[in-house]
Amino acid sequence: MKYPLALFVLVSLLSYASFAAAEKTILAGGCFWCMEADFEKLEGVSDVISGFTGGTLKDPTYNGNHDGHVEAVEITYDPDIISYQKVLNHFWVNIDPFDDQGQFCDKGPSYLSAIFVTNTKEKKIAEQSKKEIEELFPGQNIVTPILEAATFYPIKGSESYHQDFYKKSPVRYKVYRWNCGRNQRLEEIWKDKVLSIVPTPPTSG
Repeated sequence: MKYPLALFVLVSLLSYASFAAAEKTILAGGCFWCMEADFEKLEGVSDVISGFTGGTLKDPTYNGNHDGHVEAVEITYDPDIISYQKVLNHFWVNIDPFDDQGQFCDKGPSYLSAIFVTNTKEKKIAEQSKKEIEELFPGQNIVTPILEAATFYPIKGSESYHQDFYKKSPVRYKVYRWNCGRNQRLEEIWKDKVLSIVPTPPTSG
């Protein structure tokens, strides 16, 4: 009986170590349906949750009041598989960094893009990442800000259908994404940029 107990303890410790190694980051890139789809396919990402952040209003809702907040996703990733820098690289090629009105067909404050950082290390990496993108587009204004992380409010309750929407309603999701012009605009912006900065080209999602 000692061996099963020892095995249980070992598995528990390994599971804890794996959980402890995971890191999280919050990114806003317009429609959180699309952000979920774009990041859940990324190797090293274990979870992507849709929600709101950036504002002071408590418990914002999709159909109710979310003034001051942006649609965002909380991404859980394994830094031993994918670095924070590469997470940001993937973020850039899946947004329009020039749009100061929203993202693609979705306009308004809640659809603005942003990188939310939690510490000095993340801020430094994010600033360098943004600088590299600016160098790819000389003379153009990259409007995506780097902001201090605020409370992240996951979509929940009766609005939980937004989580993994692209899996639950794939036809509706694909029709929305196409009609919104997201893929077309991403292709227009990123198709000819160097792959050392852009690790993966945009896909149909």
